[in-house]
Amino acid sequence: MIRRDETMANFSKPEEILYHTQLSGNMLLGADTAILPGDPGRVPSLAQALGPAVELGSHREYTSWLAQVQDKPVLVCSTGMGGPSVAICLEELARLGIRRVIRVGTAGSIQEELKLGDIAIFKGAVRLEGTSTHYVPLEFPAVADFDLTQLLAYAARTEKIPFQVGICVSSDTFWPGQERYDSFTGYVPRRFRGSLEEWQALGALCYEMETAALFVTSQTLGLSAASLCGIVAQRTEDEHIAPHEIYQQAEERFQRVVKCSLEWLLEGK
Repeated sequence: MIRRDETMANFSKPEEILYHTQLSGNMLLGADTAILPGDPGRVPSLAQALGPAVELGSHREYTSWLAQVQDKPVLVCSTGMGGPSVAICLEELARLGIRRVIRVGTAGSIQEELKLGDIAIFKGAVRLEGTSTHYVPLEFPAVADFDLTQLLAYAARTEKIPFQVGICVSSDTFWPGQERYDSFTGYVPRRFRGSLEEWQALGALCYEMETAALFVTSQTLGLSAASLCGIVAQRTEDEHIAPHEIYQQAEERFQRVVKCSLEWLLEGK
Protein backbone atom coordinates (compact mmCIF):
# COMPACT_ATOMS: atom_id res chain seq x y z
CA MET A 1 0.00 0.00 0.00
CA ILE A 2 1.41 3.42 -0.98
CA ARG A 3 0.99 5.70 2.02
CA ARG A 4 -0.09 9.30 1.82
CA ASP A 5 2.37 11.93 3.04
CA GLU A 6 2.04 11.36 6.78
CA THR A 7 3.69 14.69 7.55
CA MET A 8 0.41 16.22 6.39
CA ALA A 9 -1.87 13.70 8.12
CA ASN A 10 -4.21 14.83 10.88
CA PHE A 11 -3.24 12.31 13.55
CA SER A 12 -4.91 12.78 16.93
CA LYS A 13 -3.01 13.57 20.10
CA PRO A 14 -2.49 10.46 22.27
CA GLU A 15 -4.94 11.66 24.92
CA GLU A 16 -7.52 13.09 22.49
CA ILE A 17 -10.86 11.24 22.56
CA LEU A 18 -12.47 11.29 19.13
CA TYR A 19 -16.09 12.29 18.79
CA HIS A 20 -17.86 9.28 17.26
CA THR A 21 -15.88 6.27 18.44
CA GLN A 22 -14.95 7.81 21.80
CA LEU A 23 -11.49 6.28 21.44
CA SER A 24 -8.05 7.77 21.99
CA GLY A 25 -4.60 6.69 20.90
CA ASN A 26 -3.67 5.97 24.49
CA MET A 27 -6.57 3.51 24.77
CA LEU A 28 -5.31 1.50 21.77
CA LEU A 29 -1.86 0.79 23.31
CA GLY A 30 -0.17 1.07 19.93
CA ALA A 31 -2.60 -1.16 17.98
CA ASP A 32 -2.30 -0.67 14.22
CA THR A 33 -4.75 -3.40 13.18
CA ALA A 34 -8.55 -3.32 13.58
CA ILE A 35 -11.21 -5.98 13.05
CA LEU A 36 -14.52 -4.39 12.06
CA PRO A 37 -17.78 -6.30 12.51
CA GLY A 38 -20.95 -4.44 11.66
CA ASP A 39 -23.00 -5.62 14.63
CA PRO A 40 -22.03 -4.14 18.04
CA GLY A 41 -23.36 -7.32 19.67
CA ARG A 42 -20.76 -9.36 17.80
CA VAL A 43 -17.79 -7.47 19.26
CA PRO A 44 -17.35 -9.18 22.70
CA SER A 45 -17.40 -12.75 21.39
CA LEU A 46 -15.12 -11.89 18.46
CA ALA A 47 -12.59 -10.09 20.66
CA GLN A 48 -12.56 -12.91 23.21
CA ALA A 49 -12.15 -15.50 20.45
CA LEU A 50 -8.94 -13.75 19.38
CA GLY A 51 -7.36 -13.86 22.85
CA PRO A 52 -7.39 -12.00 26.17
CA ALA A 53 -9.61 -8.96 25.68
CA VAL A 54 -10.96 -5.93 27.53
CA GLU A 55 -13.85 -3.62 26.78
CA LEU A 56 -12.96 -0.05 25.82
CA GLY A 57 -16.43 1.44 25.52
CA SER A 58 -19.57 1.86 23.46
CA HIS A 59 -20.91 5.02 21.80
CA ARG A 60 -23.62 5.09 19.12
CA GLU A 61 -22.95 2.15 16.79
CA TYR A 62 -19.29 1.91 17.79
CA THR A 63 -18.61 -0.74 20.45
CA SER A 64 -14.90 -1.34 21.00
CA TRP A 65 -12.78 -3.99 22.68
CA LEU A 66 -9.00 -4.45 22.69
CA ALA A 67 -7.73 -8.01 22.22
CA GLN A 68 -4.22 -9.44 22.51
CA VAL A 69 -2.99 -11.61 19.62
CA GLN A 70 0.60 -12.88 19.76
CA ASP A 71 1.06 -10.38 22.61
CA LYS A 72 0.12 -7.54 20.24
CA PRO A 73 -2.94 -5.27 20.70
CA VAL A 74 -5.70 -5.60 18.11
CA LEU A 75 -8.76 -3.34 18.10
CA VAL A 76 -12.20 -4.87 17.54
CA CYS A 77 -14.70 -2.11 16.74
CA SER A 78 -18.22 -2.35 15.31
CA THR A 79 -19.18 -0.07 12.44
CA GLY A 80 -22.96 -0.34 12.42
CA MET A 81 -24.84 -0.96 9.17
CA GLY A 82 -24.08 0.72 5.87
CA GLY A 83 -21.38 2.81 4.26
CA PRO A 84 -21.69 6.17 6.08
CA SER A 85 -20.96 4.75 9.52
CA VAL A 86 -18.09 2.66 8.09
CA ALA A 87 -16.47 5.78 6.60
CA ILE A 88 -16.83 7.71 9.88
CA CYS A 89 -15.23 4.83 11.77
CA LEU A 90 -12.32 4.58 9.32
CA GLU A 91 -11.66 8.32 9.40
CA GLU A 92 -11.30 8.25 13.17
CA LEU A 93 -9.33 4.99 13.30
CA ALA A 94 -6.83 6.39 10.79
CA ARG A 95 -6.30 9.40 13.04
CA LEU A 96 -5.65 7.00 15.94
CA GLY A 97 -2.88 5.20 14.04
CA ILE A 98 -4.73 2.18 12.65
CA ARG A 99 -3.11 1.15 9.35
CA ARG A 100 -4.84 -2.16 8.57
CA VAL A 101 -8.53 -3.16 8.76
CA ILE A 102 -10.48 -6.37 8.20
CA ARG A 103 -14.26 -6.32 7.98
CA VAL A 104 -16.21 -9.35 9.18
CA GLY A 105 -19.94 -9.68 8.63
CA THR A 106 -22.76 -11.66 7.07
CA ALA A 107 -24.11 -11.76 3.53
CA GLY A 108 -26.70 -13.32 1.26
CA SER A 109 -25.36 -15.64 -1.46
CA ILE A 110 -26.59 -15.21 -5.05
CA GLN A 111 -24.59 -18.17 -6.39
CA GLU A 112 -25.84 -21.73 -5.89
CA GLU A 113 -22.37 -23.10 -5.14
CA LEU A 114 -21.84 -20.63 -2.25
CA LYS A 115 -23.78 -22.36 0.53
CA LEU A 116 -25.20 -21.37 3.90
CA GLY A 117 -22.43 -21.20 6.49
CA ASP A 118 -19.69 -20.82 3.86
CA ILE A 119 -17.25 -17.91 3.93
CA ALA A 120 -16.99 -15.32 1.15
CA ILE A 121 -13.72 -13.38 0.91
CA PHE A 122 -13.91 -10.28 -1.26
CA LYS A 123 -11.30 -9.10 -3.73
CA GLY A 124 -13.58 -6.31 -4.92
CA ALA A 125 -17.04 -4.82 -4.52
CA VAL A 126 -19.76 -3.40 -6.75
CA ARG A 127 -20.31 0.19 -5.62
CA LEU A 128 -24.12 0.05 -5.36
CA GLU A 129 -23.97 2.69 -2.62
CA GLY A 130 -23.40 6.39 -2.18
CA THR A 131 -20.70 6.81 0.45
CA SER A 132 -17.79 6.02 -1.86
CA THR A 133 -18.92 8.71 -4.32
CA HIS A 134 -18.05 11.31 -1.66
CA TYR A 135 -14.43 10.12 -1.79
CA VAL A 136 -13.66 9.13 -5.39
CA PRO A 137 -15.12 9.39 -8.93
CA LEU A 138 -17.60 6.77 -10.13
CA GLU A 139 -14.94 5.17 -12.32
CA PHE A 140 -12.68 4.37 -9.36
CA PRO A 141 -12.71 0.68 -8.31
CA ALA A 142 -13.46 -0.72 -4.86
CA VAL A 143 -10.72 -3.31 -4.39
CA ALA A 144 -9.16 -5.11 -1.44
CA ASP A 145 -5.55 -5.16 -0.32
CA PHE A 146 -3.98 -8.08 -2.18
CA ASP A 147 -1.74 -9.37 0.62
CA LEU A 148 -4.45 -9.26 3.30
CA THR A 149 -6.93 -11.00 1.02
CA GLN A 150 -4.46 -13.75 0.20
CA LEU A 151 -3.82 -14.21 3.91
CA LEU A 152 -7.53 -14.65 4.64
CA ALA A 153 -7.88 -17.21 1.85
CA TYR A 154 -4.86 -19.15 3.08
CA ALA A 155 -6.23 -19.11 6.64
CA ALA A 156 -9.62 -20.43 5.47
CA ARG A 157 -7.92 -23.20 3.54
CA THR A 158 -5.72 -24.08 6.52
CA GLU A 159 -8.76 -24.19 8.83
CA LYS A 160 -10.56 -26.39 6.26
CA ILE A 161 -13.46 -23.95 6.05
CA PRO A 162 -15.44 -23.83 2.77
CA PHE A 163 -14.90 -20.47 1.11
CA GLN A 164 -14.83 -18.58 -2.16
CA VAL A 165 -12.95 -15.46 -3.20
CA GLY A 166 -14.81 -13.04 -5.42
CA ILE A 167 -16.81 -9.85 -5.76
CA CYS A 168 -19.67 -8.73 -3.54
CA VAL A 169 -22.47 -6.29 -4.31
CA SER A 170 -22.55 -3.54 -1.66
CA SER A 171 -26.05 -2.05 -1.47
CA ASP A 172 -27.20 0.96 0.54
CA THR A 173 -30.51 -0.79 1.21
CA PHE A 174 -31.49 -4.22 2.48
CA TRP A 175 -34.68 -4.52 0.41
CA PRO A 176 -34.92 -2.69 -2.94
CA GLY A 177 -31.18 -2.49 -3.69
CA GLN A 178 -30.87 -6.24 -3.14
CA GLU A 179 -34.06 -6.87 -5.14
CA ARG A 180 -35.96 -8.27 -2.16
CA TYR A 181 -39.73 -8.40 -2.49
CA ASP A 182 -40.58 -9.36 1.12
CA SER A 183 -40.59 -5.73 2.36
CA PHE A 184 -43.65 -3.92 3.76
CA THR A 185 -44.86 -2.85 0.30
CA GLY A 186 -43.05 -5.41 -1.85
CA TYR A 187 -42.12 -2.56 -4.19
CA VAL A 188 -38.77 -2.60 -6.01
CA PRO A 189 -37.98 0.38 -8.29
CA ARG A 190 -37.54 -0.32 -11.98
CA ARG A 191 -33.75 0.19 -11.88
CA PHE A 192 -33.35 -2.79 -9.51
CA ARG A 193 -35.80 -5.23 -11.08
CA GLY A 194 -33.81 -8.06 -12.62
CA SER A 195 -30.58 -6.80 -11.08
CA LEU A 196 -30.03 -9.94 -8.98
CA GLU A 197 -29.98 -12.08 -12.12
CA GLU A 198 -27.58 -9.64 -13.76
CA TRP A 199 -25.13 -9.73 -10.84
CA GLN A 200 -25.37 -13.53 -10.86
CA ALA A 201 -24.51 -13.64 -14.56
CA LEU A 202 -21.50 -11.38 -13.92
CA GLY A 203 -20.22 -13.77 -11.25
CA ALA A 204 -20.79 -11.66 -8.13
CA LEU A 205 -20.96 -13.86 -5.02
CA CYS A 206 -23.42 -12.13 -2.72
CA TYR A 207 -25.08 -9.01 -1.39
CA GLU A 208 -23.91 -7.08 1.67
CA MET A 209 -23.86 -3.42 2.71
CA GLU A 210 -20.41 -2.19 3.80
CA THR A 211 -17.48 -3.52 1.77
CA ALA A 212 -17.43 -1.03 -1.12
CA ALA A 213 -17.32 1.90 1.28
CA LEU A 214 -14.66 0.10 3.33
CA PHE A 215 -12.39 -0.51 0.34
CA VAL A 216 -12.71 2.95 -1.21
CA THR A 217 -12.45 4.94 2.02
CA SER A 218 -9.48 2.86 3.16
CA GLN A 219 -7.73 3.49 -0.16
CA THR A 220 -8.13 7.25 0.17
CA LEU A 221 -6.86 7.15 3.77
CA GLY A 222 -3.86 4.97 2.93
CA LEU A 223 -5.12 1.97 4.89
CA SER A 224 -4.86 -1.70 3.90
CA ALA A 225 -8.33 -3.29 3.89
CA ALA A 226 -9.83 -6.75 3.49
CA SER A 227 -13.33 -8.12 3.98
CA LEU A 228 -15.01 -11.48 4.57
CA CYS A 229 -18.57 -12.53 5.33
CA GLY A 230 -20.38 -15.64 6.50
CA ILE A 231 -23.28 -16.66 4.29
CA VAL A 232 -26.62 -16.55 6.17
CA ALA A 233 -29.08 -16.29 3.27
CA GLN A 234 -29.35 -18.33 0.07
CA ARG A 235 -30.97 -15.92 -2.37
CA THR A 236 -30.99 -18.54 -5.12
CA GLU A 237 -33.72 -20.32 -3.10
CA ASP A 238 -35.63 -17.65 -1.14
CA GLU A 239 -35.32 -14.31 0.64
CA HIS A 240 -35.25 -15.65 4.19
CA ILE A 241 -32.39 -15.45 6.69
CA ALA A 242 -31.08 -18.88 7.71
CA PRO A 243 -31.87 -20.48 11.09
CA HIS A 244 -29.90 -19.36 14.14
CA GLU A 245 -27.62 -22.40 14.09
CA ILE A 246 -26.41 -21.47 10.58
CA TYR A 247 -25.79 -17.91 11.72
CA GLN A 248 -23.73 -19.26 14.65
CA GLN A 249 -21.78 -21.56 12.32
CA ALA A 250 -20.94 -18.68 9.98
CA GLU A 251 -19.82 -16.52 12.90
CA GLU A 252 -17.65 -19.27 14.39
CA ARG A 253 -16.03 -19.83 11.00
CA PHE A 254 -15.12 -16.22 10.30
CA GLN A 255 -13.75 -15.93 13.84
CA ARG A 256 -11.40 -18.84 13.12
CA VAL A 257 -10.29 -17.37 9.81
CA VAL A 258 -9.56 -13.96 11.34
CA LYS A 259 -7.71 -15.41 14.33
CA CYS A 260 -5.53 -17.63 12.13
CA SER A 261 -4.76 -14.69 9.82
CA LEU A 262 -3.83 -12.37 12.67
CA GLU A 263 -1.56 -14.94 14.29
CA TRP A 264 0.44 -15.20 11.07
CA LEU A 265 0.31 -11.46 10.42
CA LEU A 266 1.55 -10.45 13.86
CA GLU A 267 3.99 -13.29 14.44
CA GLY A 268 7.42 -11.84 15.08
CA LYS A 269 6.23 -8.30 14.36
